[in-house]
Amino acid sequence: MASLETEPPAAAAIFGDRIDVARRFTMALAEHGEERGLIGPLEPARLWSRHVLNSAIVGPLFSGRVGDVGSGAGLPGLVLAIVCPDVQWVLIEPMERRIAWLNEQVDELKLDNVEVVRARAEDWKPDAPLDAVTARAVSALRTLIPLTAPLVRDGGELILMKGASVESEVAAASKQIRKYGLSDVRVEVVGEGLVDEATRVFRATVR
Repeated sequence: MASLETEPPAAAAIFGDRIDVARRFTMALAEHGEERGLIGPLEPARLWSRHVLNSAIVGPLFSGRVGDVGSGAGLPGLVLAIVCPDVQWVLIEPMERRIAWLNEQVDELKLDNVEVVRARAEDWKPDAPLDAVTARAVSALRTLIPLTAPLVRDGGELILMKGASVESEVAAASKQIRKYGLSDVRVEVVGEGLVDEATRVFRATVR
């Protein structure tokens, strides 16, 4: 296993008084993530910069009750629950071993703002529509929009973390954007000048 990346200076600024919780989660993921099939063998060496801070930096975009589709190792869901304790998070994940990890971390880190749901996004029916939905490294927008938009209330938001090819994904998803009535569609870059790897975010209002 690669050794855990040294904590970047920006981490304390981003997490504030939640930095100790973030450190515990990051250490646990570095120690157990590969053996449990959550991360690859090279990821601990870039865990802070590529994954944890990349997820945490978008925290200020969220409020209310938010779903994270395909939570996996808890990136971004657990990280966002740590950095945004006033937001209620619903982590939606179909795989049993990942659900076990998410529940363990919720207990270990004493995260009382997290609900873990074992389901595929297309099969899950929330008791009330969510204020927003996020996802990270799940699938292309043309596939992801039909999975996420039905979970969001009228006037709520999709806030989807994407890679460098997001502009071409937006173009390829024009049919889905129209079908699901998305408006105010835009791509934002979050964290420039604060973290080494800024985060690209697809945002849209659901109508």
